[in-house]
Amino acid sequence: MADYLLGLDAGNTVIKAVIFDREGNEIAAAAAEGNSRMPCPGHVERGLDELWSNARKVIRSCIEQAGIRPGDIVAVGCAGHGNGLYALDRDGQPLLGIQSLDTRAAGLVEEWQAQCVGDRTYPIGQQRPWPSQTPTLLAWLKRHRPETFARIGTVFLCKDFIVNRLTGMGVSDVSDMSGCGLLDVANRRYDRLLMEAYGLGDCMELLPPLIESADIAGEITEEAASQTGLAAGTPVVGGLFDVIASAVGSGVTRTGAASIIAGTWSINQVIIDRPQLAGPVFMSSTFDRERYMAIESSATSAANLEWLVREFFSDASTDGRSPFDLCGELAAAIEPAADDPLYHPFLYGAQQNGNARAGFYGVAGWHTKGHLVRALLEGVAFGHREHIETMRRAGAVFNEAVLSGGGSRSLIWPQIFADVLGLPVSIARSRETGALGAAIAAGTGAGIFADFAAGAASMVRMERNYTPNRRLEGHYERRYGLYRDIAEAMVPIWRRLASGADQIAGAMK
Repeated sequence: MADYLLGLDAGNTVIKAVIFDREGNEIAAAAAEGNSRMPCPGHVERGLDELWSNARKVIRSCIEQAGIRPGDIVAVGCAGHGNGLYALDRDGQPLLGIQSLDTRAAGLVEEWQAQCVGDRTYPIGQQRPWPSQTPTLLAWLKRHRPETFARIGTVFLCKDFIVNRLTGMGVSDVSDMSGCGLLDVANRRYDRLLMEAYGLGDCMELLPPLIESADIAGEITEEAASQTGLAAGTPVVGGLFDVIASAVGSGVTRTGAASIIAGTWSINQVIIDRPQLAGPVFMSSTFDRERYMAIESSATSAANLEWLVREFFSDASTDGRSPFDLCGELAAAIEPAADDPLYHPFLYGAQQNGNARAGFYGVAGWHTKGHLVRALLEGVAFGHREHIETMRRAGAVFNEAVLSGGGSRSLIWPQIFADVLGLPVSIARSRETGALGAAIAAGTGAGIFADFAAGAASMVRMERNYTPNRRLEGHYERRYGLYRDIAEAMVPIWRRLASGADQIAGAMK
């Protein structure tokens, strides 16, 4: 009997393949890390051939580890990071992969802000333009790289490219396309007035057909079967914007339930019945066939710790421990104090300010590596708090949240989140919530589950719970205020830094 579901999760750096049984047990998993190219300041790209090569590799490895027949896999689902821009040329061949960490279009966003373009886009797409947003990047290419723009045949997202390689179909799902600001969210369709607001009214033919996340996009082709080890004819669903997949995979399926994801991006989201809250938030996406997800996010989360480990701890002696575990131990050993350093997690810019930069503040001679690590963990949590406060001002009401993403694996970081946010925080059993959410979508499309909620009820379990330490409530209120005050004071400095970088880049051409 075919009893297994394959979930893929393609992030900005790593692609994972996980085989689950119908109870959510992980039978096998494989991962491969890709390489980002940064040809110019603010440009973050990836090779699509490498992405597909890594996808093939992890799928084949996963099947071999599981020791199952490929035909025992009922269906395949894929989640992928939202926004950025992935394009095929007019012959359907890989052309360009721009990641959602890219800030090349920061100047264009500032120009559009002055022209109030967001006042035209928000009522339709529930987003204002921002640097890594797909239509903003497409408009940037149209203006600054016309030769590349002229070759584009299809514009879609990261997971859509993988689905395309698996099935030969060029489609996208409504969760990803609404999450990148390309849909009339309320009506779940493309809109010419929205495209015209971005200066892309003549680009409608570049957008792929739309399907729902659990709809069957196609079947594994003979060619893809020979490359991946999957059985030809296995159904592949449209897939999910990865933040929606992580919510589903962490058991967040009830209206009003909140999901926080500490991954490359800071994701803070709540399920709603209508296309939008009473007030504005960063974006809205579809959740399932009827409901929506209100989202506040920015590229300001666990990527900061990944950077710290890569640059300063990769060669450190850890006595067999992972560098991430060492960082956690260093931070846990620090007793919170009033003069602890502060950190801004803006390695890849801030939500509405592509010029923002990361920085440590208030470092003194008696501070240690542990103080800096803890400052970074707190700074990321402060960034999440800022987003959550925006959601609450818009009318979102929630009293607890499920935390997922790389940050949830730490034994200290979830407690810091609970303390900074003042919320009880739960952690799901599965570490691979994105892949699990994609597998639940696959199971829904294959008819195993009636909907996402039924799939989550069958496959998701909670593992840990954290409650806020009320003794630290005043401490974090004060530090959060300082965090915001310093950020506001730094805005003109960041602008001058960016201007200087542009001048240097121009002089070197």
